[in-house]
Amino acid sequence: MKPHFAMMAAYNAWCNERIYEAAAQLSDEDYRADRGAFFKSLHGTLNHILVADRIWLKRFTGEGEVANRLDAILFESLSDLKEARRKEDERIVAYVDGLSAADLVGRIRYRTMSSPTDIEQPLAPALMHFFNHQTHHRGQAHCLLTSFGLDAPSLDLIAFQRISGMGMT
Repeated sequence: MKPHFAMMAAYNAWCNERIYEAAAQLSDEDYRADRGAFFKSLHGTLNHILVADRIWLKRFTGEGEVANRLDAILFESLSDLKEARRKEDERIVAYVDGLSAADLVGRIRYRTMSSPTDIEQPLAPALMHFFNHQTHHRGQAHCLLTSFGLDAPSLDLIAFQRISGMGMT
């Protein structure tokens, strides 16, 4: 199970680099334009992914800063957001690398944000949600990029697997 999560952590970082490279091609006006996405703009969507990742890493590790809203704007500039994203991706990779088999069959406890409820659940399914959530919102970011006429990069997991060799043995 751990190799699967290690692959997903690496895949997450790879995708984020590709999305941020594409986003850098937009004007600031387009980057911030409300395009009717759940978090309105590419700026709002990329901030949300970072917000959610920080929330989940705090739940997993007990460490890190978290926003008090899912639509919080953590960084106003794309360059600052990109730097924070890289650091968070490094944290994710390090966290997964440090997990033991016992950790993966263990449980976590946390409090939800939207309608505060105490939750206890196995760690592995929570990690699956964590990586799936990133993929979901990166898909929205990809759609926003293509709506501006950009040739948005492939984010296919199989493409990452072929490039990295992860998941191919």
